[in-house]
Amino acid sequence: MLTLALIGLLGGLITGVSPCVLPMLPIIFFAGTNTKPATAPARKTADDGDVLVEEVEVGKPPRDYRPLKIIAGIVVSFSLFTLAGSVILSALGLPDDFLRWGGLTILTLVGLGLIFPALGHWIEKPFYRLPKINKNNSGPFVLGLGLGTLYVPCAGPVLAAITVAGATGNVGWRTVVLTVTFAIGAALPLLIFASAGSRISQRVKAYRDHARGFRIAGGAVMIALAVALAFNITDVIQRSLPSYTSGLEKKVAENKTVQGALAPALGAGGEELAKCTPGAAELASCGTAPAFTGTQQWFNSPPVTLSGLKGKVVLVDFWAYSCINCQRATPHLLAWNNAYKSLGLEIVGVHSPEFAFEKSAGNVQAAIRKEKISYPVVQDNNLATWTAYRNQYWPAKYLIDAEGTVRSIKFGEGSYDQTENQIRELLTAANPEVKLPAPVDGTVKADTPGGDGTTPETYLAYSRSTNFQGTGKLVPRKTPTAFGLNATQPDDTYSLGGNWLVGSQNVTSAKGSQARLNFQAAKVYHVLSGNGTVTVSIPGEPDTTIKVSGTPNAYQLVDQPAAERKTMTLTYGPGVSAFTFSFG
Repeated sequence: MLTLALIGLLGGLITGVSPCVLPMLPIIFFAGTNTKPATAPARKTADDGDVLVEEVEVGKPPRDYRPLKIIAGIVVSFSLFTLAGSVILSALGLPDDFLRWGGLTILTLVGLGLIFPALGHWIEKPFYRLPKINKNNSGPFVLGLGLGTLYVPCAGPVLAAITVAGATGNVGWRTVVLTVTFAIGAALPLLIFASAGSRISQRVKAYRDHARGFRIAGGAVMIALAVALAFNITDVIQRSLPSYTSGLEKKVAENKTVQGALAPALGAGGEELAKCTPGAAELASCGTAPAFTGTQQWFNSPPVTLSGLKGKVVLVDFWAYSCINCQRATPHLLAWNNAYKSLGLEIVGVHSPEFAFEKSAGNVQAAIRKEKISYPVVQDNNLATWTAYRNQYWPAKYLIDAEGTVRSIKFGEGSYDQTENQIRELLTAANPEVKLPAPVDGTVKADTPGGDGTTPETYLAYSRSTNFQGTGKLVPRKTPTAFGLNATQPDDTYSLGGNWLVGSQNVTSAKGSQARLNFQAAKVYHVLSGNGTVTVSIPGEPDTTIKVSGTPNAYQLVDQPAAERKTMTLTYGPGVSAFTFSFG
């Protein structure tokens, strides 16, 4: 139980500092402000028209519990409606997006109440007629309940496990612990902003003279953000920022302890999918692709079946329209659809909602139209297809060959050029006579993970040689090619030395094969296959030797507490295939 709680708290903290929370910060800041003048006489009722304010006494520093009450409301609301929102709405006969619009309405009314005190007093009246509410001043808690319906954190493995449990009705004590601790972790950064708003409002000089302007500014911000959230305008800002928490999310998702604790209900018949290592550069054979099951409405196409797509290469993309990670990936999908659809590629989007409001067919249709998606999309509101594919992430891509076999799985953002090259490889296998255009991924203007100075993922193959800077040409040949190492390696690049056999997905060592890599990172991983050894040399550190055996796997080369700029030289025994370097 403790492990589960720590996983939930860690997942919540990561998402609580991610770009997804940015629209909430101004709201939380002004929601935490106490607009009551510091020298006001004590009263038993809020008859001055301020919205949801604490009472204070003359000469005493105000003890403002508003931030805690607001955050408590968010935690309760988010936890309750994430796990049981669909059940509650269905029982009451309400539309799927009722909670979201209810939260937007509360936010708008609070903003108007701050600008127009008389309206604020009228809004408060229902609460002051209830003795317990009046006594304990639970208005901030009620506001937090409304804000909890608007909080849409970034998708990650912890949230995915919670959402799957809620959608499938598999809610036990473990899920409740995970949900509550996740909500607490995600809310803690918000508490800092709410507390900051409270302290600033208490320290404003000549407070009686400035209170009105401060209150009006807060109301205007709340209304503006309510409108921005209603029309998804905040998505543009979020997409423009780098996903600076993606590295942490990836580490959590790939941790074996976390995977064991978060494993969602697995679909019958999909056991062979475990043969695919998510993110692997080399295609694998992972069993027959599960059918689209338990789905609802189809968009852009009549209902599609995988049996009807035999002979085509199929990319199944699991996404949710409010997921910022998914929005960043969409431009790549559109580019691949435009370039390869006529050559045998079929992309099928499976819309698997994180939240109840994403189940609305109208909302999904609007998102499809906004993103200019033309390939087939199906609603998976009960996460039945998601579960059959053993999925754990938004977005997730499953690449299926022309015979209906899953060949590759990719969780999360990034590695778009790797996915495109896998698509091209399968298209060529399905039709050796096909004439493919040049890869299109490099022309896509879209946000990518990173931005914190860490060296980007680096590929060792002719089709993904952006970071290659050395003597020799990465051109595929049937015999080994001679290369030369750089004496001084430029930042975030690599060079090869000795003889290498260059392929489309990797390079394979021969006689005297070496590589030199300049990087900035705390951790370095190297995807390798074959049988042999790799010796790692870093100036000032003892050499280490890695034994490589079997199918592609990630071997850790560097593990240090903080990121540093270093250069390493690797010496490979014959017969070792090298695919990628990745960094953390």
